[in-house]
Amino acid sequence: MQGSAVFGRDVVVVGGAGHVGLPLAIALADRGATVSIYDIGQSAVDLVNRGIVPFLEPGAEPMLRKALDAGRIHATTEASSVADAKTIIVVIGTPVDDHLNPDPNAIPTALGACSEYFRDGQLLVLRSTVYPGVTALVERKIGGLGVDITVAFCPERIAEHRAMTELFSLPQIVASRDDVGRQRAAELFGILTDKIVHLEPEEAELAKLFTNSWRYIKFAAANQFYMIANDRGLDFERIRAGLTEDYPRANDMPGAGFAAGPCLFKDTMQLAAFSDNMFGLGHSAMLVNEGLPLYIVSRLEKRFDLSELTVGILGMAFKAQSDDIRSSLSYKLRRVLKFRAKAVLSTDPYVDDETDDTLLPLELVLEKADILVIATPHPEYRDLRTDKPVADLWNVIGAGVIV
Repeated sequence: MQGSAVFGRDVVVVGGAGHVGLPLAIALADRGATVSIYDIGQSAVDLVNRGIVPFLEPGAEPMLRKALDAGRIHATTEASSVADAKTIIVVIGTPVDDHLNPDPNAIPTALGACSEYFRDGQLLVLRSTVYPGVTALVERKIGGLGVDITVAFCPERIAEHRAMTELFSLPQIVASRDDVGRQRAAELFGILTDKIVHLEPEEAELAKLFTNSWRYIKFAAANQFYMIANDRGLDFERIRAGLTEDYPRANDMPGAGFAAGPCLFKDTMQLAAFSDNMFGLGHSAMLVNEGLPLYIVSRLEKRFDLSELTVGILGMAFKAQSDDIRSSLSYKLRRVLKFRAKAVLSTDPYVDDETDDTLLPLELVLEKADILVIATPHPEYRDLRTDKPVADLWNVIGAGVIV
């Protein structure tokens, strides 16, 4: 019978030392739950157990240390830790391959490593973005194991660097096939927030993909508007500021910039695959957003002979005040420039040199580069003063992209 087993911990987060799992584990522990973090990365596990968050996430480290001191959280590389928790939260998402095809078997395969430790009465929560139908696939896999486990899909909705605020403020979507799963998942996430939104599993899977695809499409629209204005020698940011001023129907128009990171592009392509590649808006957004680095280089080439010049790229993380370089378009920009420019230098105040040994100090890049490109809108660049040409896609210093 469900609930008859005795468990030593409330929650185990599988893959829990990363950007999604660790903030969630810390938040649950902060609200009184006893939490295990199971992750195969030994170095990350060691850092967590020393009270160190392996990436930038404001507010997370003090909460982690408080939970460690209280004995409510610990990290391990032992898969057997899964057997000790009432709830198993899996934060392994559905990846896309080099051909932009999602791999719906990624989560079932990952679960296979710890499935021998599953026990009757546990709740299995899928937390990361999944390809539509993966929840049902996991349900079938669990059913074949002969254990009485309830499955739920409760997608994460946080933005990096806002996790320790948004986990406690945003509504939580809860989806399960039966009343027991819905109730138990709602009780779990109810310790974080008062607002629970109930959907069916397939509805929740699409809700997550719709959310990220919508943002990706909005960024693409802004970037296309930017190119149209820039090609005519006009300042897109000035136009955007004018049209949005005290005009609520345009308040959600974002500025121009690289639309990157580990989610937006990937999830848009997952939705495209799910719709049998009939998602024309998604593919168009991909062409615009992924083409923006090429556009910048093309515009620079119209004005300068790049083969004779050194270009300095300011910012390699995919977003401001971040050390996360996953799917960053700054690296695509750098690859293109290596073919076109005499030399390319790069710098970032947040990215660890151990992650990218080609990074140089900002002062050295400013000294040696002939042209500068602000690729990430870090606040450290706002006071940049230089007489060198600057391609300022994000309008950090108001220079605009060179036309």
